[in-house]
Amino acid sequence: MKYVIILGDGMADYPVQSLHGKTPLSVAKKPMMDALAKKGELGLVTTVPAGFTPCSDVANLGVLGYDVRECYTGRSPLEALSIGVHLGEDDVAIRTNLVTLSNEEDFFDKTMVDYSAGEITAEESEVLMKAVADEFDNDLINFYSGTSYRNLLVLRGVGKEKAKDFVFTPPHDITGQPIKNHLPKGEMSEVLLDVLVRSHQALKNHPINQKRVLSGQNSANNLWFWGQGTAPRLDDFKSKYGVKGSVVSAVDLLKGIAVGAGMTAPEVAHATGNLTTNFEGKADTAISLLDTHDFVFVHLECTDECGHQKDVEGKIKGIELIDEKILTPIFNALDGKEDFKIMVLPDHPTPVSIGSHTADPVPYFIYDSRVEKEGDVYNEDTAKASGNHHLHPWDLTKKFFEV
Repeated sequence: MKYVIILGDGMADYPVQSLHGKTPLSVAKKPMMDALAKKGELGLVTTVPAGFTPCSDVANLGVLGYDVRECYTGRSPLEALSIGVHLGEDDVAIRTNLVTLSNEEDFFDKTMVDYSAGEITAEESEVLMKAVADEFDNDLINFYSGTSYRNLLVLRGVGKEKAKDFVFTPPHDITGQPIKNHLPKGEMSEVLLDVLVRSHQALKNHPINQKRVLSGQNSANNLWFWGQGTAPRLDDFKSKYGVKGSVVSAVDLLKGIAVGAGMTAPEVAHATGNLTTNFEGKADTAISLLDTHDFVFVHLECTDECGHQKDVEGKIKGIELIDEKILTPIFNALDGKEDFKIMVLPDHPTPVSIGSHTADPVPYFIYDSRVEKEGDVYNEDTAKASGNHHLHPWDLTKKFFEV
């Protein structure tokens, strides 16, 4: 028996006025999703428990079958696992975005222009983060390069309790807004704010940013902190569910979850996490993994990125590409060869109308090659109309792995 979960990050949405009150999932041309949903189980699942922020770390952990109420210690520690950064018991990891701030002379008058610095390349980001590390690293502060704009700060030896006192705002939640009301608060806020302010001077005139500005791209002219946490604690996935698993993703968060859960997370060349990602390479990798693994989790970030950018057409395209270049080849590789299950779902909505995550229930479908059911096409409305609603994602995952 083979198991595949295909997760379109942020794929769910609210009705969009320009789409005549429909969602991107409703209008996208997704023949394989609809065909399988019609023969499968359709429903809703609440992926973000009460009291938790609707972020991809919480939601993806839940979809992978982990009760975040028992195991969650923050986002950045999972990303640290992915890039091989060891966290001591008293270390605190903090996600560090390379962002674009506006050009006002006074730092406190600046606005968040772009949370991803124009989706800066990993190669450019690595050079910039090396410059940041050269400027700021000491016994307390260590910077590390991640993937694209997603990087890492580790505060060494400050104690677990410090992580609870930090107050940060994710940069994708304040695009177009002044930053002055969203700067670090709580323990060590003066130290972190000093680094933010000085990072502007360290980055704005760097040759990479000069080149980006000349070519009409957004400058990665500042750091931004959020998503703090301490060393994670995840049960071994195979021991938990009895299947050997792997994760295919472009982003450090998902690779880190895989490492922490004892799953493999192979690199896919030119996997970017946006609409230009190597869809074919991800599908080929997943298919190859199914020769030696029982379960593959394929994560696509492009729909979330388009939601944050309020790009309706991009989000529709992302859904269509997932259907054509991920789901279809994986289904064809399995169909008629052995028994299998496929589940498709988002981790959370990222509505284009607000450009941020919400905690609303998301639509899922499960196709079981052994049993055909009477489902419907796949979207938010049909999932709601099904009457199926799982209140915890780990319960849905447990059901998915039941033979």
